[in-house]
Amino acid sequence: MSDEQSNEGTQYLEIRTRFARGRNVLFAVADFSSLYVDYYLHQRDNRLQIGHEEDRMLKSALALFSLHCASRPRNEVLAWTVNFQEPLLNLFLGGDTTTGDVVGRVYTENVKRAKENAFYQDLVRGNRDPHRSVVGFTGSDMIAAVETFYEYSEQRPARFFEVQPEVFGILAAHPDYDQAWFKSVVKEDMLRLDEQEEVVDIERRGLRWDCGCDQGRILNVLSPTFEVDPEGLFQNEELIEVNCSRCAGKYRITREMLEAYVAEHSGS
Repeated sequence: MSDEQSNEGTQYLEIRTRFARGRNVLFAVADFSSLYVDYYLHQRDNRLQIGHEEDRMLKSALALFSLHCASRPRNEVLAWTVNFQEPLLNLFLGGDTTTGDVVGRVYTENVKRAKENAFYQDLVRGNRDPHRSVVGFTGSDMIAAVETFYEYSEQRPARFFEVQPEVFGILAAHPDYDQAWFKSVVKEDMLRLDEQEEVVDIERRGLRWDCGCDQGRILNVLSPTFEVDPEGLFQNEELIEVNCSRCAGKYRITREMLEAYVAEHSGS
């Protein structure tokens, strides 16, 4: 699936995973500029504004998370929450390897102070119970954070590269990988591994920016609170603005909307 292909008008970014025989390493390189366009359109449409540094960190995180998803089985729902103490913020990334949807946002309010940074992954695979991994890390570099997560949680090393502006790559070790070669690879090598190594294609994945949130889902989340304490929810206002927890999309919800939703779904 290429950038030009689409499903119901939504464009996909293609990530092609490949395998270096003799090195036992998976790798992929992708240009994320089209994903960033959709991310910025989402920011514009929802009147979202974040600082330059937060924007840079989230863009990097989106690319690394997308590469991670592309290297995973196709039946997983994943979420990363990456807590940085300096600057004090949380990055959230969510994805579905079945649909190819990825999304992300920055939290800068109500972020708790802690002794160290923390990297959380929540994973649901098929019908299995959810699994959470937590790893501490140091510094404010997203690539270093993800590589630390791989080392201690995935129990296999991976290296990530910002090969060029908006172009990122992953090098993920498989059993019996060539450790010396793996450590020697630099970002310039990522663009010519297919010339230097015996390489076979694994698969092509299409990814897109898509949260799946809509007004109906927001109403469904708010309705239990509205039924118990409508005044507490609206605080004497006729309208509230709600942000999606996954993508920060804005929804303007009125009392009439919730009253109609509750009436329609009561007893269902």
